[in-house]
Amino acid sequence: MQPTFQLELTRRELFRTGGMGLGATALMSLLGRDAKAEEPTFLNPLRAKQSDYQARAKSVIYIHMIGAPSQLDLYVDKPKLREMTGELCPEELFNSQQFAFIRSRPKMYGSKFQFRQFGESGQTFSELLPQIASMADDIAVIESMHGEQINHSPAQLFMQTGFGRFGRPSMGSWVTYGLGSENDNLPSFVVMVTGSVGGAGNSMWGSGFLPSIYQGVEFRASGDPVLFLSNPAGIQSKDRRRIVSAINQLNREQLVDIGDPEIATRIGQYEMAYKMQSSVPDLMDTSGETEATHALYGTAPGKAGFANNCLLARRLVERGVRFVQLFDQGWDHHSNIEKSIRNKTKSVDKPIAALLKDLKQRGLLEDTLVICGSEFGRTPMVQGGLSNAGRDHHKDCFAIWMAGGGIQGGTRVGKSDELGFSITEDPVSVHDFHATVLHLLGMDHTALTYKYQGRQFRLTDVAGDPVSQVLA
Repeated sequence: MQPTFQLELTRRELFRTGGMGLGATALMSLLGRDAKAEEPTFLNPLRAKQSDYQARAKSVIYIHMIGAPSQLDLYVDKPKLREMTGELCPEELFNSQQFAFIRSRPKMYGSKFQFRQFGESGQTFSELLPQIASMADDIAVIESMHGEQINHSPAQLFMQTGFGRFGRPSMGSWVTYGLGSENDNLPSFVVMVTGSVGGAGNSMWGSGFLPSIYQGVEFRASGDPVLFLSNPAGIQSKDRRRIVSAINQLNREQLVDIGDPEIATRIGQYEMAYKMQSSVPDLMDTSGETEATHALYGTAPGKAGFANNCLLARRLVERGVRFVQLFDQGWDHHSNIEKSIRNKTKSVDKPIAALLKDLKQRGLLEDTLVICGSEFGRTPMVQGGLSNAGRDHHKDCFAIWMAGGGIQGGTRVGKSDELGFSITEDPVSVHDFHATVLHLLGMDHTALTYKYQGRQFRLTDVAGDPVSQVLA
């Protein structure tokens, strides 16, 4: 009989010696491997992935007006409301909900601006948006949006992440997680801000509980477009390449050993940062654009601002960037709305229309989804006096619009009552909106999940259906 040998192992020793093999096996099982790829997916989390079904859009440009413009002065004409200007708000309307700032029974306030129909579709737009309105036949307006949050920060989070508190991934992060990137030299998710960022801050493009490689990368208007993009004094490109290669070799060994997705993030960020040292300056230099293009947008080489960000958005999707988010601050009009909203629309009408026209003439609009919206809308009641009229927050009925990327242009979804206060037909929730965006990108919103703290989470939580009326 052969002698029996017994190997004494402590619990710590067992996990130490067996951890590498078990960890690598588990990680490969959880994160998967692309059979045709040269490297496992977990070493390249941004590798382009197959969508669930045929996508109508390959990329997204999402324009968020921070502060919430009044839909009643831009997109939705209410003649009855104009007739009631100066009358006390009907008592049942005033008592039907809580307002952010209005405390006593206010007066009604109709728009001071003219509305008319545009394009073959006959869509109605305000005189404040003549350039955007000229693209009416490419635009689908959702008049019946509704949310759940009445204050800016939670409403911004809800619109961007599907949840009214901090900690959830933004839509751009979910899209990048679900589809990966088609560009090796630029981030998959890029953010540009005009003015100061909203109250929710950079959580509006954060990755939440997803690995941080999926968060948005902010491009700045002055200095290095991305912080610390330039090499320190005395460091040349070849030196930087040698440093990055050595660090990432160590990181790869640690990733296989430990299996922490944040190590894969670190590897990807080192490589991306090195590549961006040449790709980003080329992107940001618009001097090669034609005079006609600059005239279309109202831009000039080296000039910063919202118009320049619109031009850069086109250049980004042209280079394969998946998700571009533009934030424009200054739409919180609690007083003097007649003057302030006119000034704001002057700064955005031309460049947004130029972006649509430019994408269309280059053949990019058909697979680029353009969205323009905000965190909520504005009340038909006046905030303050009629001489200095403003509008309070209104979450129960507001408007956004979409164009390109599988959208049926010239359509309008939903209706509101004659005062623009309540939805009367085809309500569209924020989760419905998110489900629609994912659908156009070829993703089933119920299947795009991530397990965190024992639960499968998704952008649309446990609700949402694609809005079929806007689909081409």
